[in-house]
Amino acid sequence: MIAICNNSHSDFILLGFSDKPSLEKVLFWIILTFYCLTIIGNMVIVLVSWKDPKLHVPMYFFLSNLSLLDLCFTTSCVPQMLVNLWGPGKTISYIACAVQLYVFLWLGATECVLLVVMAVDRYVAVCHPLQYTMIMHPKLCLQLSILAWGTGLIQTLIQSPATLQLPFCTNRKVDDIVCEVPALIQISSADTSYNEIQMSVASIILLVVPVIIIVSSYGAIGKAVLKIKSTAGQKKAFSTCTSHLLVVSLFYGTVTAVYLQPNNPYAQERGKFLTLFYTVVTPTLNPLIYTLRNKEVKGALIRLGLRAWDSRNV
Repeated sequence: MIAICNNSHSDFILLGFSDKPSLEKVLFWIILTFYCLTIIGNMVIVLVSWKDPKLHVPMYFFLSNLSLLDLCFTTSCVPQMLVNLWGPGKTISYIACAVQLYVFLWLGATECVLLVVMAVDRYVAVCHPLQYTMIMHPKLCLQLSILAWGTGLIQTLIQSPATLQLPFCTNRKVDDIVCEVPALIQISSADTSYNEIQMSVASIILLVVPVIIIVSSYGAIGKAVLKIKSTAGQKKAFSTCTSHLLVVSLFYGTVTAVYLQPNNPYAQERGKFLTLFYTVVTPTLNPLIYTLRNKEVKGALIRLGLRAWDSRNV
């Protein structure tokens, strides 16, 4: 029987790394630096993809979606994280925790789907180059983008209410750095079997299935690339895919470890660092990976800089 408890009348305590005060101060400056780089890097990607006509193609449309997503994703949790790391207070109100959970889960699920869409886009580009523009037309790109954002929204509207309806009467201490589903389920005073099953099903749909699709896509891409006789052609084909594959590995590797990890103290402590990685580090690395490994993006940055310089000197 579910205990009667008014959750909204009490605050949660995000324990985070409160047992390591010296580490908190170091993490504060590291996370603040990464957050500033995330804001700058992803805003540049969105701006360049929008301003440069040469980047008005499906690949960069989806990349600008990813950058916008990363901007919102990291902003949904990092400011609160910085507040908790800087001072002795670790509290977060029930409303703030609920909002963070809804937004965090929405954007995280959206990224899972968006990375699959980007993998499919690369598959069509490499395996069906002559039909690429016909298949990946603007209307389809927009529909796939809406599918990604819509799937994430549906996921959070299903899972977040089910998590927040759990009673948290005896324990308000969340042993995590953000309000996310696994940590909240763990502190509930009720039977959480339904929530755990729900989380497992969601993990299969949004983590396992996408990974299978992405691996299959890149398997087909690998076969297609090996059939290209020109070495230069092979390098060009690989270069358009390696950046995305690296981003996929970083994101899915850490998220999967958090949501599919065993329930024990060691895994829980490791999970905090993994959460820190995919909420702070990965959104910072994404624009760097795409700009440093992509000649078209670097060329667009140069052109944008030259145009800005010319307009300033007119």
